[in-house]
Amino acid sequence: MLSHNGINIFILFLLHTLMPSNFVLTISNRDISSLREKVVSMFYHSYNGYMKYAYPYDELKPLTCTGHDTWGSYSLTLIDALDTLLVIGNQTEFVRVASALVKTLDFDRDINVSVFETNIRVVGGLLSAHLLSGRVGFQLDDNWPCDGPLLNLAFDVAERLLPAFDTNTGMPYGTVNLRYGVPEGETSITCTAGVGTFILEFGTLSRLTGDQRFEDAALRALNGLWKAKSDLGLVGNHIDVQTSKWTAQDSGIGPGIDSYFEYLLKGAILFDSPWLLEMFRELYKSIVVYNKVDDWYIWSNMFKGKYSMTTFHSLDAYWPGLQTLHGDVANASRTLKNYYSVWRKFGFTPEFLQIAHGLPIKGRESYPLRPELIESTMYLYQATKDPYFLEMGREILHSIETSCKTKCGYATVKNIITHELDDKMESFFLAETTKYLYLLFDANNFLHGESDPADNDLKCKMHSQGYIFNTEAHPIDIGALKCCHTKRIKEFETKVTPLPLTCKTRNFDARLSFGENFIED
Repeated sequence: MLSHNGINIFILFLLHTLMPSNFVLTISNRDISSLREKVVSMFYHSYNGYMKYAYPYDELKPLTCTGHDTWGSYSLTLIDALDTLLVIGNQTEFVRVASALVKTLDFDRDINVSVFETNIRVVGGLLSAHLLSGRVGFQLDDNWPCDGPLLNLAFDVAERLLPAFDTNTGMPYGTVNLRYGVPEGETSITCTAGVGTFILEFGTLSRLTGDQRFEDAALRALNGLWKAKSDLGLVGNHIDVQTSKWTAQDSGIGPGIDSYFEYLLKGAILFDSPWLLEMFRELYKSIVVYNKVDDWYIWSNMFKGKYSMTTFHSLDAYWPGLQTLHGDVANASRTLKNYYSVWRKFGFTPEFLQIAHGLPIKGRESYPLRPELIESTMYLYQATKDPYFLEMGREILHSIETSCKTKCGYATVKNIITHELDDKMESFFLAETTKYLYLLFDANNFLHGESDPADNDLKCKMHSQGYIFNTEAHPIDIGALKCCHTKRIKEFETKVTPLPLTCKTRNFDARLSFGENFIED
């Protein structure tokens, strides 16, 4: 293991090797418009390829132009891509696809699924599409956005995930059967992100429907993680959800932990929760002390604070975006430029890079079309309007377009050195990668702006307080949530019969506070 000084020396060498010496900013409004059109073309090429060759399977295999099931056999790419259709302006296709999903989706199936992936992709995708459906008038009634067919689907699948949270600690198992609950013999070991990445979707469900079970489950899980952190204020990578014993003690910002931090900060914003914000801030302070080295972030032991792995992971690239959302723009910018230097060297970021040598780790040389670098670039451009970040986006777009495009989609880069391709196109390519690229080059998109005149006739004012993206880039409308939550509280306080709800199992328990009630000794 390298010493701190050794890391510094290698990082300085790496930066001088990778960063361009003369970076000229030449981007114009015409260029930006052209780039936006290229992203739209990229989206439709992969979307149409999926619909032609892969639907109703989960994902497209872009080299062989076939489909296969990956996370649950529920047309995952179509669910994940639904809100992107509205982001790029295709209202007609959104209505067509949403109508088809309402008619065909059935989650009453004897299949084992990832609790984490099903939540962020399926529950998140359906909730976002439901909240955006007001822009096109899709099957709205007087109770919208507090009820609706897409919300009912989200409720159905999320309810099937709830048995996973029935543990001694409230932290969920990693796998659940959609019909029968937690499989017999299921391991109680779950990654930290798999425990702490529910409050956005589950909290949204509770605020829209009045059913408190979802919010309660997510908060208990977060409280379980909070109690299990080390005395240094760090969390590890994997934990036993029955005993709270850490089985992997490496602490960092990347794989296995990443979206836990993301959901604390975004949950604090979405639900006005001082409790979640304080948790994020305390953890953030510890990360700066024990994981940050010259604007890179490495791994350390959660109990001893000593460096354990001096590696960069492609998933780390979400971090500057989260820093920007937190207001730490200067540090975010420096870290993103470090990560971008890796992209410039190879044309892509590998899953794992040994920072000291500036080379990918053997067996982890792939780039599976991940969005995180683009995500942070979009956040930083929105915060600074610095054209440097547009140039970054242009180069990223060029790399993907020239190296990953196939006859029917875009393929994972199997090896970033040779640019050999792999027959995979994960659903997040249409949910996140293309969406964040489009938003980077579309300064006037409704997701960036203030309230829209098109929302004036809606009882719950859409778009009035902005959006929060879940970790799969599904936007959640803050104003719509607050509107429904207020309605549910009024129903409870005045003992008026609740609004009619399609799902008969919904339970109403309005709660005025958020999170503070769940701090246990």
